[in-house]
Parts: sequence; C-alpha cells; structure tokens
Amino acid sequence: MNIATILNFTTLFFAGLLAGALFIIDYGVGPAVAAVLDEQAQIKIRQAVILSLRILMPAIFILTILLGGATTVLDRFAVGFAFRFAGLLAALISFLFALTGTAPINATVLTWQPGEPPKDWRTQVDRWQQFDRVRTWVAITAFALFLIATALKLTVH
Repeated sequence: MNIATILNFTTLFFAGLLAGALFIIDYGVGPAVAAVLDEQAQIKIRQAVILSLRILMPAIFILTILLGGATTVLDRFAVGFAFRFAGLLAALISFLFALTGTAPINATVLTWQPGEPPKDWRTQVDRWQQFDRVRTWVAITAFALFLIATALKLTVH
C-alpha cells in the first residue's frame, strides 16, 4: 500500500467522522435538547456541548481538510481527481460556515447567564441551526465526493 492510498483512506475516515458528528449534532442532539428541556437547562446543555467540542470539532475539520488536500495533490493524475477536488472544496466551505456562522454564535452562547438569557436567545439559536444545517450537508457532500473518488480509483486498480 502506497502513501497516497493510506492518505486516501485516512481522509475518508476523518471526512466520515466529520459528517457523522455534524449530522448527530444537527439532527439528534439539537432537537432532543429543544424538545425536552426548559430554557435554563437548554442553555446549560448548549454551553456544555460547546465547551466539550470546541477543540475536537475544529481538529476533525482541519485534519479532513489537510488530508483531503494532501490526497488531492498526490492523486492529481488519478481517476476521480475532480470528485476529490470537489470534496476538498466542500470540506473547506463547510469549515467556512463553521468559522463565520456557528463559531461566533457559540462564543456568544458561552457568555449567556442561564438564569437570565438575552431576550433574543431563541432567535440566535435558530440562526445557529441554519448555519449548522448548511455546514452539515456540505460536510456530508464532501464525504460523499471523497467516497466516489475512492470508488473510482479502486475500480481502475
């Protein structure tokens, strides 16, 4: 097994981890929190989730992008390059949605007092969910594109 193949599968691993984590946050954790917890508990759980994931999620994003970039460069002449490159762009776009959308809102949420949230806290949560929904589906698209590129490469060999 050569370095390009190892990087390719490592990229798939992190892209899948990223897409799966974002999907669970978006469609599992968020709705469950909103459905069963009161205002104060919702804010506390949101703050706890932000604190527990604020290192892990950026690390997974960065590893996906770096590995995706390395794989794209190493396999630039291999079949599936266009899908690999599109997957890399999608991962970058998802990361940009996180940097410019969800991360600033997360920083604001960490300043809230659970017993006295800002009057527009639900509006801010709704705005966060809109950014999150986009970044989630763009990350899922990145994973799918990396999968297609890998499948095409494997069918040639």
